[in-house]
Amino acid sequence: MEDAPLFHDAADGPDGGRAWWLRAADGLRIRVGHWPRDGRQAGRGTVFLFPGRTEYVEKYGRAAADLAQRGFDTLTIDWRGQGLADRMVTDRRTGHVGRFTDYQQDVAAMVRAAEALDLPRPWYLLAHSMGGCIGLRAVMEGMPVAACAFTGPMWGIQMATATRPAAWVMSWAAARLGFGHQLAPGTKSETYVLAEPFDDNALTRDRDMYAYMQRQMTTYPDLALGGPSLRWLNEALVEMAHLARQPAPPPPCQTWLGTHERIVCPDRITARMGSWPGARLHMIQGGEHEVMMDTPQTRAEVFDGVAAHFAAHPGPAAA
Repeated sequence: MEDAPLFHDAADGPDGGRAWWLRAADGLRIRVGHWPRDGRQAGRGTVFLFPGRTEYVEKYGRAAADLAQRGFDTLTIDWRGQGLADRMVTDRRTGHVGRFTDYQQDVAAMVRAAEALDLPRPWYLLAHSMGGCIGLRAVMEGMPVAACAFTGPMWGIQMATATRPAAWVMSWAAARLGFGHQLAPGTKSETYVLAEPFDDNALTRDRDMYAYMQRQMTTYPDLALGGPSLRWLNEALVEMAHLARQPAPPPPCQTWLGTHERIVCPDRITARMGSWPGARLHMIQGGEHEVMMDTPQTRAEVFDGVAAHFAAHPGPAAA
């Protein structure tokens, strides 16, 4: 583990944050960031925070502050192909991955880092959007967490019914005909928060949080990412279809979903949560995709709920 930059001025995270470079098993360089709990709070363990597509360590500085106030350390990550991690195509603005299961190599490196840092146990998973897809496979494959929580998990993508077959065919063909690195149709190379105004955005109802994300992009443009490649799209569709056929994993689960969700598919989330014994689905009235970055009232509701869920499942590591 080598020291990596952490842009404290952009993150607004708790004091004591640090970042490191890691190498995944295939040699790609990724970045992880750690923020400690508030020392005035009793320690409750460590939250592995899995970001979504286009996201990066600093975007979760304020979330880490919310978790620190509730007694949790936070460890988060730049997935391969985004943030300051290695990008895999010539145009660094295009989100790309070779195989969706490659993200599990990043998960494994993150777990090894947590072990090397001796981060407080028990460990928990909090995963957003694409991170929810990565996280679902991770817990299915035995990631050592006592409980998990998801916000707007990417277990399906919102598409018009007529568009879905074309997305499958085009993305499948592109991956096999040598143009899988090209942007998926209908997407932009510019990152969403700079391309779209706050009014009617699909992420948050909170103007200050939207400005927070915009400042991060303008101050540190190397963190930015635009639309996905055709190969990423095909790999994501295949992965989501595969996971939908699998039984629920053992860890206790809760999921938070906005009633105005426009990015991921609510029906897939409802189906998965209905098949997960003891799981709870919390609906945020009027909420958009990023409920961890919504109004102060919504954020308090979500983080209080996540903290209570994790505290209720201390796991064997706390014994």
